[in-house]
Amino acid sequence: MQMRAIMARAPVIPVLTIERESDAVPLARALCAGGLTVLEVTLRTAAGLAAISAMRKAVPEAIVGAGTLTVPEDFSRVVAVGAQFAVTPGLTEELAVAGRHSGIPLLPGIATASELIAARAAGYTALKFFPAEPAGGTAMLASFAPVFADVVFCPTGGITRESAPRYLQLKNVACVGGSWVTPAAAVKAGDWAQIEALARDAATLARAS
Repeated sequence: MQMRAIMARAPVIPVLTIERESDAVPLARALCAGGLTVLEVTLRTAAGLAAISAMRKAVPEAIVGAGTLTVPEDFSRVVAVGAQFAVTPGLTEELAVAGRHSGIPLLPGIATASELIAARAAGYTALKFFPAEPAGGTAMLASFAPVFADVVFCPTGGITRESAPRYLQLKNVACVGGSWVTPAAAVKAGDWAQIEALARDAATLARAS
C-alpha cells in the first residue's frame, strides 16, 4: 500500500505514545472500533516496538505504523516487528535512503519550504507537516498549496479536536495526526469506551472534496 492510500483511509491518524505494552491491543481495538484504523506508534518509549508487534498480531484490521524514526537503523527495527509504514519528524539524506530501501512507505516530516523541496527531490510528495501549529498551521499549508500542487500533507503537532476541521478543509491536507483521541488519563484507566467514542467522533470529520 502506498502512503497516499494509507492517508486516505481516515481523516485522523492517532499518534500513540504507549507506556505499557499491555495497553497496546485494547487501545488499537478501541480505535479501530471507532473507525480509525491507521495508527502511528511512536518510538518515544521503551514499549513502542513491542506495542507495534502486539497490535499487528492481535488487530489485523489496523494498519500500524512506527513514528519518531530519527536514525537510519530505526527502519530495520520497525520492519522487524511488523510496522506497515514509517514516520519521521524531519528528513535527512540518510533517512531518505533508508526509507527507500525499507520496503515500507515513509511519511517524512517537513516544516519549511526548503525542507519540502528537499523531500520532493528525494521522491516524497506525501509529507508530514511538523510541528504543525508552531510551524505556521493552516496559513502555512495554504501558502504551500499553489506552489507545491503535487504535495499532500498530514499535519501533526498541537492539533486538537477544535482545530482539526480547519486543517481538513484544506485541499492539500489528506488527514491530520493527533493525540486528543487517546487522552493519557483514559489510557491509564483502561477507559476504552471513552477512546472508542473519541475515535468515532474523529472519524466523522469531513475532508475537503
